[in-house]
Amino acid sequence: MATDIIFDDGRHPRAKIGYVMLATEQTVEDDVYRLRPEGVGVHFTRAAIPDSITPDTLAAQAELLAGAAAELLPAGDLDVCCYACTSGSLVIGEERVFAEFRKGAPNARPTTIITGVIRALRALGARRLAVATPYVAGINDMEAAYLEAAGFEIAVIEGLGIERDSDMACVTPEYLRDFVLSLDRPDVDGLFISCSALRSLDVIDEIERSAGKPAVCSNQAMIWDCLRLAGIEDRFGGFGELLRKY
Repeated sequence: MATDIIFDDGRHPRAKIGYVMLATEQTVEDDVYRLRPEGVGVHFTRAAIPDSITPDTLAAQAELLAGAAAELLPAGDLDVCCYACTSGSLVIGEERVFAEFRKGAPNARPTTIITGVIRALRALGARRLAVATPYVAGINDMEAAYLEAAGFEIAVIEGLGIERDSDMACVTPEYLRDFVLSLDRPDVDGLFISCSALRSLDVIDEIERSAGKPAVCSNQAMIWDCLRLAGIEDRFGGFGELLRKY
């Protein structure tokens, strides 16, 4: 290498964040780029899965996570590594995901969407939840149990019964807004819209304003969590109280 080459910190001197997604994912990248602060690098890879979101297909992802994480900036300068699947996070479990990511990206702080969601709900002081999902019943049952084990009360959880990830990505934001608001009730102090494939980020601010209480969706919580873990404190208006205040 020539000795007179001049180097700097590249385009992303503030932080580098990696996302391991499902092979079928169609929404995460757009949402992450939408809320990417200047100087923060975002990097993506995918883990194989059929276009069928069930407890079995999600559990099979566990064996793929270390290899997928290893493909993200293999030089080792990744700051945060996130598993960008809500249902996969809770089916596999956070600790197993963290262990796999430490194998593949040992220098990065590991996290998952469900980790970010739990942190976000706690930051907002939401304890008794109405949960809207696109999932089939088996995943809804697992999600309710997971959130209850984390200290939340589930007043209601309702899914759309969709199995194909490609169909989840095509539910209109307006339908999601109305679906979520239909689950609200006076004894609920927080709304959660689960699933990275849903375009919930488009309407999360409207949902929160209409309900008059905190609202969290998967990609909003994921982006917030990853930025904060990377030491990035930028705030964003128009995407709910979480990104505006915390």
